[in-house]
Amino acid sequence: MKKSCIYPGTFDPITNGHLDVIIRATKIFDKVIVAVAKSDSKQPMFAHEKRIEMAKEAVCELKNVSVLGFDNLLVDFAKSHSINTVIRGLRAVSDFEYELQIGYANAALWDKFETVYLMPSLNNAFISSSIVRSVLRHDGDVSNLVPAKILKNLKA
Repeated sequence: MKKSCIYPGTFDPITNGHLDVIIRATKIFDKVIVAVAKSDSKQPMFAHEKRIEMAKEAVCELKNVSVLGFDNLLVDFAKSHSINTVIRGLRAVSDFEYELQIGYANAALWDKFETVYLMPSLNNAFISSSIVRSVLRHDGDVSNLVPAKILKNLKA
C-alpha cells in the first residue's frame, strides 16, 4: 500500500531545516506533498507564487516530492488530495506545544487526520524562516541556512 503525506507550511522562505524534514519524510512515505500556505495574515516577505517556486527548486531532485500551494484549511486541502497524514517539524519543546494544539484542532475537524512529528538533524535544529528573514533584512549571508538552489531568489 502506498502512503502519502503532506508537509504544510508558509515556507517564507524554505530553509535547510525544512529540507531536512522533507528528506526524512521521503524515507517513511512513498509520496510527500509540500503544501505552501498563502498565509496573508502572517504578512510573508515573499509572495505566495515565489515561495512555491523556491520550494519547487529546493526539492527538484527528490523524485517522490511535489509542491502545491493552498489557501484553505489544511484539513480541506488534505481531504481534496485524499491524504489524511501530515508531517510537522519540531525544533524545540516550544514548537511542540504549538504543534500539539494545531494537531488536536485538525483532528477535531477530521477524525481521520493524523499528525507525524519529525525532528531535523541537530545542525539544522536552530534554523527557522524568521531567522533567515532577519539575516536577509540585514544583508547577511544565509548560504548555510537555505538550499543553495534558492539563493539567487533571495538576492533578488
